[in-house]
Amino acid sequence: MRTLIPVAVTGLLVGQAHAADMAVRIEIPRLNVAEYHRPYVAVWIEGPDQKVAANLAVWYDLKLKNDEGTKWLKDMRQWWRRSGRELSMPADGISGATRPVGEHQLSFSEGKAPLGKLAEGKYELVVEAAREVGGRELLRIPFQWPPKGPEKAEARGEHELGRVALQLKP
Repeated sequence: MRTLIPVAVTGLLVGQAHAADMAVRIEIPRLNVAEYHRPYVAVWIEGPDQKVAANLAVWYDLKLKNDEGTKWLKDMRQWWRRSGRELSMPADGISGATRPVGEHQLSFSEGKAPLGKLAEGKYELVVEAAREVGGRELLRIPFQWPPKGPEKAEARGEHELGRVALQLKP
């Protein structure tokens, strides 16, 4: 005869750790220019050693013939030097089409691709944008992982990027 002990099962459930969540909001501003092209954008996480801990998103022109859009990825210089040139594009789970003017939301959960498992420590969320017949801009938002409580931080661009906001939840 088996005896079930509900307290033991309950104890196991209470002891489970919950994965942390990260939300990133990126604003692509409306520019008053003669020739407008949507920007290429790369979003990644860097450790204190400036090595890429996770590539989160890369937006570029997927519709050009013969994968011609990948040719311009190197215009996002910091991302390209740190990890872009080592990636095969399109990269499953991180690459996508360029985005129009407006706010765009990205959500990530610890333990799931592309965020994966970050070791405890200090990091920076990095967002870089480059636009044909335009400029290039890079924003950094420092954060601590895992978050001990809900946290919010933001940075503001001056031309290619608008407001970039980071929200962390334990």
